[in-house]
Amino acid sequence: MRQLMGEMLVCCFVVLLLTGGFLAFFHVPSDGTVSYSGSYEPLRGTPMSDAYASALNIGFDVRGGPLIRRLHHTSSILLVLGTILWALLGRFRYALAALGLGALAALSGYGAVDDLLSGTVLGKVPIPLWYGLHLLTAPALGAVLVVSSRREAARQPRTPGLIALSIGLTVLAVLSF
Repeated sequence: MRQLMGEMLVCCFVVLLLTGGFLAFFHVPSDGTVSYSGSYEPLRGTPMSDAYASALNIGFDVRGGPLIRRLHHTSSILLVLGTILWALLGRFRYALAALGLGALAALSGYGAVDDLLSGTVLGKVPIPLWYGLHLLTAPALGAVLVVSSRREAARQPRTPGLIALSIGLTVLAVLSF
């Protein structure tokens, strides 16, 4: 069970990387102020940060943008919840690092979009710094998950059935969450 959970965490991370790569093409990590000119009529002319305007652009104007953004958000939540379950199953050595990096990635992701943190003390941190932190936590989290997965596989080798089950369960969890 623990090995299956670890493999599912790696799969969730791959979903995060793929969706994050797509979102990076359209995201503008800038805290410069612009007047919104997108397709969402009630906000036209409203001053906002470039980062938030690009998030609205992804949500309303980019084909498949809302789906990709939802998949990115859902897989990040599943990654954190899965890491907690993984820790409860006995992977304490890597769980704390994965949880810390996951929390930092989530916080910096919200800061990079200038969404939920803009009215708080954390909203005073420049958006490019949040975005850079978000990008730096991804390879660190990936390294923790891959090292743990490889060490687990050294003790108990993976089977094609385990890999197929972990991919299938991950897809099911991400799409049904």
